[in-house]
Amino acid sequence: MFSPRSRSASVTAPVPFYEKVKQAISQKISAGEWRPHDRIPSEAELVAQFGFSRMTINRALRELTDEGWLVRLQGVGTFVAEPKGQSALFEIRSIADEIAARRHRHRCQVLKLEQTDASFNLAAALSVEEGTPVFHSLLIHFENDIPVQIEDRCVNAAAAPEYLQQDFTRTTPHAYLSLVAPLTEGEHIVEAVQARPEECALLQIEISEPCLLIHRRTWSTQHIVSHARLLFPGSRYRLQGHFMS
Repeated sequence: MFSPRSRSASVTAPVPFYEKVKQAISQKISAGEWRPHDRIPSEAELVAQFGFSRMTINRALRELTDEGWLVRLQGVGTFVAEPKGQSALFEIRSIADEIAARRHRHRCQVLKLEQTDASFNLAAALSVEEGTPVFHSLLIHFENDIPVQIEDRCVNAAAAPEYLQQDFTRTTPHAYLSLVAPLTEGEHIVEAVQARPEECALLQIEISEPCLLIHRRTWSTQHIVSHARLLFPGSRYRLQGHFMS
């Protein structure tokens, strides 16, 4: 005979309510009922649908977002996520080309396009004298209307004197600089960071969401052409590198 203790130990623990919500939503996505970029029901609608508390629904959505199933845009709603985009770590490529390769739509919003004087740190990054006039651009790149990168770039004016005259809604800084100052060398420094509040607003992410930051410098022959600070939401991008010994 089995003792009551043995019988109770064999009973499967009940599935938490938030896990039931997660399973139901992920099954709809896996089955193609909800497709990438579809807006899912609001928290209030899911509360009514499942009959669980708002806290339970919020936890399920938060965990699905962390796991890459969903994208939550502040003030807009929650959407089915695309499989994470992939950026080349060792190869210097235009983000527009990367997005086009996935057969997605790229667009760019230009926030700043200006001339400024090189600070001490920027002068060191571009290998110019402090106070030298340099060009500065600040752009947001979108993939299917979802912000995926903030590009904060400073350019050696001597290497690309007509940089400020370009329309970066039609081309990218990378594409233009590759034409006027063909790239011969690049440097990447990658780190995990927490974005500043104003950057979170531009990327439409929660302040707590981790981000990937790439510091990129490019050379043409012996001259540094640009220094860029490229910020990606961690939930929407990943880096991949391939090398041979």
